[in-house]
Amino acid sequence: MLKTPAQFQPLITAQAAEHPLTFLFRGDELLLHNSSLALPDSTIVDELAAEVSAMHPVGLFDSRYYRVAWVKHNVSPPPGTMFSKLRPLFGTMPDGMLGIAGRAFQIAEWARTHQYCGTCATPMALADGERCFKCPACGMVAYPRISPAMMVLIKKGQHILLAKHTASPTARHVPLAGFLEAGESIEEAIHREVFEEVGLKVDNLQYFGSQSWPFPHSLMIAFTADYVSGEIVLDKNEIEDAQWFGPGNPIPDYPVGVSVSGLLVDAHRPR
Repeated sequence: MLKTPAQFQPLITAQAAEHPLTFLFRGDELLLHNSSLALPDSTIVDELAAEVSAMHPVGLFDSRYYRVAWVKHNVSPPPGTMFSKLRPLFGTMPDGMLGIAGRAFQIAEWARTHQYCGTCATPMALADGERCFKCPACGMVAYPRISPAMMVLIKKGQHILLAKHTASPTARHVPLAGFLEAGESIEEAIHREVFEEVGLKVDNLQYFGSQSWPFPHSLMIAFTADYVSGEIVLDKNEIEDAQWFGPGNPIPDYPVGVSVSGLLVDAHRPR
């Protein structure tokens, strides 16, 4: 599952390191060596210095210091390198490094989108002692954005409900999911989303697990729930299809290793 390794040590203060490793993003694309998928060495980063934003600390891993920055969308990759989105790197880049890359991307997006105060447009300044921007004029503060989203696998006897979301990039049947609204608890969001998307009532909500999902800044919080009542009625704006899978309707192939969604389905797959 995509996550930062247990040995990773996050940092909010830049370190003096002789050979730092740099996550360099162009939008949502990461600069990597073509053949090895390794991060660019300091020589390549120095070549792009005129195009690189301010560096931000990410953390320490395997005794190496990692930092992050970004370049503008018109910057071309130097010879021997390429820009790649993170999703295609699943299964090709080591899981731990991909988890750190996801963290780095969220830091870069926070820094890139908060260069100026959203209240008075004054250039923002880094606050002391925390990962935060603070406006020197009006005092407005901006922390990295995290958008909590609920996920729920509904169980009905030996069957589980999986749905195909209209906006899904994978076109797979997955557990229901949706973002929390202002003022909602996770549990309230589950009941609301389930009824809005498929017209069902559920109870017995049980926490399963959570996962950072840096596309671009979500936190997926997964639950199971038991079916109570209702017939499947689709919200066609959100859900293309929803079915009960189990005996008589086998669950389709489902990747397990990438996301908490896969682990959730695999853990409750009818045997």
